[in-house]
Amino acid sequence: MKESHDENYKHRDLDWLNFNKRVLQEAQDRVNPLYERIKFLAIFSSNLDEYFRVRVSQLRQIKKVEKSLRKKLVFKPNKKVKQILTKVKTMQADFGEVFHDEIIPDLAQNGIFLLNEKDYNPKQTNEAKLLFQNVLKPKLVAQIISFNEEKPVFLENDTIYFFVNFKGDNNAGLVNIPFPDFGRFYVFNDKSKGYYITFIDDIIRLKMNEVFPGEQIEGIYEIKMSRDAELYIEDKYDGELAEKIYDSLAQRTNGQPTRLLYDATIPQKPLKALRKHLQLGKVDLMPGGRYHNFSDFFDFPIPENKLNLKKEKLKPLKHKAFLNQEDYFKVVQNKDVLVHFPYMDFTVVEEFLEQAAQDQSVTDIKISLYRVADESKLTSSLIKAIKNGITVTVFIEAKARFDEENNIIWGRKFEKLGAKVIYSYPKIKVHSKVFLINRIENGEKCRYAYIGTGNFNSETSKIYCDHGIFTAQEKATKELDRLFKVLEGELIIPRANHLLISPFNTRRTFTQLILQEIDNARAGNEAKIEAKLNSLEDQEIINLLYRASQSGVKVRLLVRGFTCLRAGVKGLSENIYITSILDNYLEHGRIYVFHNNGNPKMYMGSADWMERNLDRRIEVLLPIIDASIFKELREILNLQFQDNQKARIQDYLEDNRYVTRDRGEKPIRSQVEIYAYLKEKHKA
Repeated sequence: MKESHDENYKHRDLDWLNFNKRVLQEAQDRVNPLYERIKFLAIFSSNLDEYFRVRVSQLRQIKKVEKSLRKKLVFKPNKKVKQILTKVKTMQADFGEVFHDEIIPDLAQNGIFLLNEKDYNPKQTNEAKLLFQNVLKPKLVAQIISFNEEKPVFLENDTIYFFVNFKGDNNAGLVNIPFPDFGRFYVFNDKSKGYYITFIDDIIRLKMNEVFPGEQIEGIYEIKMSRDAELYIEDKYDGELAEKIYDSLAQRTNGQPTRLLYDATIPQKPLKALRKHLQLGKVDLMPGGRYHNFSDFFDFPIPENKLNLKKEKLKPLKHKAFLNQEDYFKVVQNKDVLVHFPYMDFTVVEEFLEQAAQDQSVTDIKISLYRVADESKLTSSLIKAIKNGITVTVFIEAKARFDEENNIIWGRKFEKLGAKVIYSYPKIKVHSKVFLINRIENGEKCRYAYIGTGNFNSETSKIYCDHGIFTAQEKATKELDRLFKVLEGELIIPRANHLLISPFNTRRTFTQLILQEIDNARAGNEAKIEAKLNSLEDQEIINLLYRASQSGVKVRLLVRGFTCLRAGVKGLSENIYITSILDNYLEHGRIYVFHNNGNPKMYMGSADWMERNLDRRIEVLLPIIDASIFKELREILNLQFQDNQKARIQDYLEDNRYVTRDRGEKPIRSQVEIYAYLKEKHKA
C-alpha cells in the first residue's frame, strides 16, 4: 500500500496500536478472571516489543531513504514515529495503572502477594540472600560503563539490564538480569499466611552492593533495548535463499536500536549520559516502569488452590463426521468436512495425516508449512510417511518472521530423511495452509485436500480461532495439485478457475465481486458484502468498498487487527460498519460473503485484504459450495456480527468503544456462543 496523507485512510501502524489497546482493554475488564487479565498484560507487552522491532524499525529504515524520494512518497517517517511514541506513552500509563491499582490489590485480596526487596520479612530476606549467592550471582555479568569512552557498550536485544548509577559523573554499572530454570519469578517457601512471589530482579537489587563492591550506589534502574528484527538479505540470490536467511539470523541480535525502554525514575543527568554513550537520539527513548519484559507474566506463578482465578478451559469437541470412523478417506470422499479450532480438537488434522502415512494406497503427500511446530504428531506423521515409501513434498516458508530458524532446521530434517523440500522464493511468501494427498482407489488416482485459515501447528490451534475444510472435490483438488506443481517448478501458472489463488486470480475475483454488488445496488437490488478478516490495508480494495458504500451496498466487516478504512464517514463510508472482537481466543479466520443478487457466494481461506496477501504471497481460498457448510459458516459469522460483549466498533472516531446492547436484548459473547452452537451440532 502506498503511504498517503489522505484523510480517507488510516495509517496502518497507528491503527495497529488501536488493536493493542483492545488487548489492554481485556486486562482492564473485570469480567475476565484475574489471571486472564494478567495474561492480557503479557500479550500487550509482547505485542509492543515486536511492534518496535518490526514496524517502528521499518519507519526508521525509510528515514535513510534519500529525502527527495521520501517527498515523492508524501511520507514523513519522523512525524509518524513521534505520533506512535505519544500514543504508546499514553497506553503504557494505562498499563501501569491497571497493574498497580487493580492487579496487585486483587492478587492481595486472594492471598497472593508480589513483593519487592523492601517488603521481605527477615526469613524471606535470608532465603533471597541464599538464592542470590547460590543461583543468581554466578550468572551475573557485571561491567563498568565509562562515559568518556567513545565505543558504546553493546546491549543485547530484549535483554533486561540494571543500569546502576554511581556517585560521580564518569562511570556507571551495567548488569544483566539472568533467567534461571524457574523463570522470572521466585515463590518463597513459607506459604503459611499467603503465597509470596518476588521478581528475581528484586533479589539482585537487594545484593547489588556485592555486585559492585566499593562503589557508592545512588540508584538502580532497569533498561531494555529493542533491536531491528528484519533480515535485510541481499538482492543477489547466489545459492539457497534458506541458507542466506539462516546465516543472517544473527542480524536480529545485532540489529539497529529501535527503542531503549527505561525506568522513568532515572534522573535526567545519568539518563542523558547513558543516551549519549549508546549513541541514541531522544526519539529512541521510551520511559517505562520499574520492571520490563512483562511478557514474562505468561508464566506468573499461581497457587494450586487458586486455579479458579484462571479461565476454565473448554474441552475441544470431536467432529461428528469422524466419530468412531476408522477410514477418514471414506468420510471425506462422501462429503466435505468443516472443522473449527480451538473449539474442535486439532488432532483431527494430525489423525488424517497419520492415516495417510500408514495407508498403502497413498502414493504421495504434499504440504505447505508456514510455521512449523516443534516435535509434533504432524511432523512425526510426515516422517513416518517418508519411511513407509510415500513420496513426501514439503514446502517450507523460510521467511516466516521469528520462525525462520526452526522452519529451516525442520526442512533439513525432512530433506535428510528423503523428502522433497522446497524453500521460499526470494520475493514471494507461501502463506497458504494446505495439504494434498494422492491415493490410488480401484486403479484410479484420487485426491484429498485440506484448505484452512490457520497454520499446521497444534500449539497455536489452541489459541487461534481458525476454520478448515477437508475435501475431495475434483475442481478444488485438481487446482491445488496445479498449485503444488507451480511451487515445484513444473508450472508457471496454476490456471485456477475455482479456487482463489494469490497472486494469480484473487485480486481480480474480489474486484469483480465487489463491482457486481455495486451494479446490483445501482439497479435497485439488495446488495451486501460481509467479511471476517485479520487486517484491511489494500488501498484498491478500500476504494472499491468506498464506491460500494456510496452506491448503497451494505458492507459489514469484522476486522480483528488494524484497518486503514475509515468507516461511518458521511458521503464516503456511511454504509460500512466494522467491529473487532477480542476475547479468550485470537480471531484468525477469513470468510468473505457476497450477496450476489440473492445467490450468495462465499470464500474461506488464508488471505486478508492486504496488498501482500493479494499480490506477493501464495494464498488459497476455497469457494463454499456445500449447502450445509455454507449454512454453518454463515451462522458462525452471524453470531460474531451480533456480539455485544466483546465487540468494539472500528470507525473514524478510533475510540475502541464497545458495542452496546439494547434494553432487553440478549447478551451475546460470540466465542462462548459458537462453542455452544458447535457442541450441540456435533453431539453424539
